[in-house]
Amino acid sequence: MMKPYKPDGYTSAAPYLIVSGAAASIAFLVRVFDAKELRRMARPDGTIMHAEVRIDDTVIMIADGVEGWPPVAAHVHVYVADVDATYRRGLEAGATSVQEPSKKGDEDKRGGIKDAGGTSWWIATKVE
Repeated sequence: MMKPYKPDGYTSAAPYLIVSGAAASIAFLVRVFDAKELRRMARPDGTIMHAEVRIDDTVIMIADGVEGWPPVAAHVHVYVADVDATYRRGLEAGATSVQEPSKKGDEDKRGGIKDAGGTSWWIATKVE
């Protein structure tokens, strides 16, 4: 039998977000996407060295930027059960609108929000 090469419940690839204000970003993900925090390791100054949250079937890793590892703007796509409700929760949680949800040329209704940490979250629901 092959020895496991990754933790149980983890996908082979995971976004790793380096942000400004990781604790606030994690709170945003919990509120908007019902994320579950899996682990958090703080630096002596209280900033986050490494944290992990799960959104549905995906683990997202996140940390505060530091000298040598500055925050980097990122885009993450997430399928959700209700794109309109998730978009509204995002705005209520302080995100700015990138694009209101709309149906375009594929089977998804899609929109986008940007959180205070600088990550753009593209959210979609398959509607066809």
